[in-house]
Amino acid sequence: MKNVIVGVDEAGRGPLAGNVYAAAVILKKDSVIHGLNDSKKLSEKKRNELFDKIINNSIAYSIGFATNDEIDRINILQATFLAMKRALEGIKINFNYVLIDGNIFPFKDIYIGEAVVRGDTSIKEIMAASILAKVSRDNYMQELDRIYPVYNFGVHKGYPTSLHKKLIKQYGPCPVHRKTFKGVKEYILKKTN
Repeated sequence: MKNVIVGVDEAGRGPLAGNVYAAAVILKKDSVIHGLNDSKKLSEKKRNELFDKIINNSIAYSIGFATNDEIDRINILQATFLAMKRALEGIKINFNYVLIDGNIFPFKDIYIGEAVVRGDTSIKEIMAASILAKVSRDNYMQELDRIYPVYNFGVHKGYPTSLHKKLIKQYGPCPVHRKTFKGVKEYILKKTN
């Protein structure tokens, strides 16, 4: 019986810098949160408004991440699964079904559940997780912006925009850049040759 469902989604697979984040959410049974959607389809203002509503309408939630060093060591897909696993481990109440956005369910040995393609546009628990992960990652990128102001992380959030690429070219990669990603590694190679 799927009576305690936890939704899981990630944010930050595509950027050239920073951690990849994941969130796990168990919503209250009768919760109605207007405006839920895939975080990528919402404005930053709307995501921030929904963040508090999701927390207020959840029985439990947890945020996990994998670092840029872990991403470089094990690859972005495995690091995403690691962030999801950490988010699930942070849920301290019992649940019996996990729904993950995507086409791979990497936790068959640990949890009962399934991957749902485009689940972040159709399943409220996954949509909620998508928003929590995205807002948490964006907040983290704002912190990195204060530490490494020349890269403008607060503007592009680490994504491979023309501005970000130009700044990497100008200043070289910093410690939070993903050294194995195209758009970063060529500048590391240039420095070592």
